[in-house]
Amino acid sequence: MQVNELIENSPLRVFENSINGGLGRGNLGVLASRHGVGKTACLVHLATDKLFQGEHVVHVSFNGNVEHVMNWYKEVFREISEYKSLDDAFEVYNAMRANRVVMNFSQENISVDKILQSLETLIKQGSFSADTIFFDGYKLTMATEEDVRKIKEFAKAMNVEVWFSVSPIRPDVSFDEYGVPDSMKPYFNLVDVLIGLKYNDEKSKVIMTVVRDHDRNLPKPTGVALNPKTMLISE
Repeated sequence: MQVNELIENSPLRVFENSINGGLGRGNLGVLASRHGVGKTACLVHLATDKLFQGEHVVHVSFNGNVEHVMNWYKEVFREISEYKSLDDAFEVYNAMRANRVVMNFSQENISVDKILQSLETLIKQGSFSADTIFFDGYKLTMATEEDVRKIKEFAKAMNVEVWFSVSPIRPDVSFDEYGVPDSMKPYFNLVDVLIGLKYNDEKSKVIMTVVRDHDRNLPKPTGVALNPKTMLISE
């Protein structure tokens, strides 16, 4: 299979259609769930799809080292390329690597201003024309509403999409029927797209539900789910 066929037939096209054609530049998207449900896998699949399309991606990890994140990308690419019998997989992967930067920060030890300053330096002075930034494992319970507002302003100023995966760190957090923690409430109106992830025992899949779609708050299915065996988004 050629890359353009893979892009066209990807389940991510179904996902994009469920959120009005995609997140969009200058907007914030959130994947929310309990810990260990598969948000990092979803983020990496979203990022890999962007890379297949020749876009530039920055992956900012708050919960693991760079090597761990790189292994996620290798595994997701391997699963996709082998399942789809991708032509020239080695050359495609090397081209994608050139369009990706992985960064690692400790949220406890660095302010959001410093993180955004580092990203701006990469984009402006490092000549890395990022299209999408992924904040992996960002702990909203440690952030303020002003922190999230600054990130949204940064997304608009840099003309990039920003996706988060968020996990509560407090044991007393409750979750709604879609897998969204109540700790999301203070930031709800700053988020453009909110996706809840929740494991379904009967289907043996992680169901992905659109909880907020830009200005609309109407829970609806995305039409895709996370397969725990392959750790890929599938229809």
